[in-house]
Amino acid sequence: MSDSFDVIVIGAGPGGYVCAIRAAQLGMKVACVEKRSTLGGTCLNVGCIPSKALLQSSENFEETKHKFADHGIMVEGVKLDLQRMQARKGEVVSANTKGVEFLFKKNKVTWLKGEGRITAPGKVEVAGQSYDAKNIIIATGSDSAPLRGVEVDEKQVVTSTGVLELEKVPDHLVVIGGGVIGLELGSVWRRLGAEVTVIEYLDRLAPGMDGETAKQFERVLTKQGIKFKLKSKVTAAAKSAEGVTLTVEPASGGAAEEVKADVVLLAIGRRPYTDNLGLAEVGVELDERGRVKTDKHFATNVPGIYAIGDVIAGAMLAHKAEDEGVALAEILAGQAGHVNYGVIPAIVYTWPEIASVGESEEELKARGQAYKVGKFPFMANGRARAMGDVDGFVKILADKETDRVLGAHILGPDAGTLIAEVAIAMEFGASAEDVARTCHAHPTLNEAVKEAALAVDGRPLHI
Repeated sequence: MSDSFDVIVIGAGPGGYVCAIRAAQLGMKVACVEKRSTLGGTCLNVGCIPSKALLQSSENFEETKHKFADHGIMVEGVKLDLQRMQARKGEVVSANTKGVEFLFKKNKVTWLKGEGRITAPGKVEVAGQSYDAKNIIIATGSDSAPLRGVEVDEKQVVTSTGVLELEKVPDHLVVIGGGVIGLELGSVWRRLGAEVTVIEYLDRLAPGMDGETAKQFERVLTKQGIKFKLKSKVTAAAKSAEGVTLTVEPASGGAAEEVKADVVLLAIGRRPYTDNLGLAEVGVELDERGRVKTDKHFATNVPGIYAIGDVIAGAMLAHKAEDEGVALAEILAGQAGHVNYGVIPAIVYTWPEIASVGESEEELKARGQAYKVGKFPFMANGRARAMGDVDGFVKILADKETDRVLGAHILGPDAGTLIAEVAIAMEFGASAEDVARTCHAHPTLNEAVKEAALAVDGRPLHI
């Protein structure tokens, strides 16, 4: 095997492996470094894919126990086989990671197995061997953020990794952090029988999400049985044979209380993973949050070294990393790679789902943008009624003068799929009227998007 490449990508997560494949498609000689025994990074191995497998399985369990009767389907003696559910999750993960390995072989991407370290510009060391590269791309992703006073052991106090491997349903799961990861994984164990309490420092869930949508989301999750302690902070966690005792104080200060749990999920966010890469030694600059500093072409301050994905500024989303990987590969091939950061969807895979793209009302108000709002509830959508999933709404925000779509926020069934329509509309600079005048099939959930677009002009048809 030659030890010289046009591109060496460090990290085989969604950003890294997609970047490597695209660079190979463009005729470059490419290697990708990965220290795990399987490809796919956090996302495929211990993140997006296994969590969605458990979300789907737990929702099926929930529906069988509590929803099928509404449809005239009577099921008795429903039991949980958690071991089989976990095994299925593993099968899903394996199929995906092996798929990436197949794609590497198909595109002639060399997998360098081991931990990568940049020893000098143009040189990467993996498992004691040095390799030359015209271009080095850092795509090492992120890791769960720590919290002082809360020691993770992945048994009693777990991160998003450990909570996916629990061998029994906890009686009481306490989630520290009311963001996407905590709410999704809290939903899994709530459906399977756990009491779930979410402790959040702020006065609302899902920071950064459209405020109205987040408030309605909180109501829906409360109705499902999840309990919330907002404006609260965890200052200590004491483990014993009986479980974990958390010390919880008001965020603004005040008397502390104790909250007891069988398992605690620490989910206060993620931090860029830059450990042991040799960045300081070769002079790669980091920002105040530990992220690799890059320009608009993903270049660091050291010529020939680039970075993409969770390790740089921006949303920590797999699809954002993928788009950056493709754009960078095309830039290195002399093409005009580009990422439109204004049109990157974000999704919370609870049920109902939440999806958003573009700006929120709070963001529009903050920058003084005049806008119009169109909303339509799923309660008035025929397909949602037929499904028995009527919680939530579609909200579209448009420029008050030009009618151009500025953002959309959906709480409801299959919101993550529905948002793609608005993302495409925004990518092409469409107006709300463009969406409203596009014929939507009946009966579909997508009609709620059309009705919200009509509502921007004050003329919805079905409410």
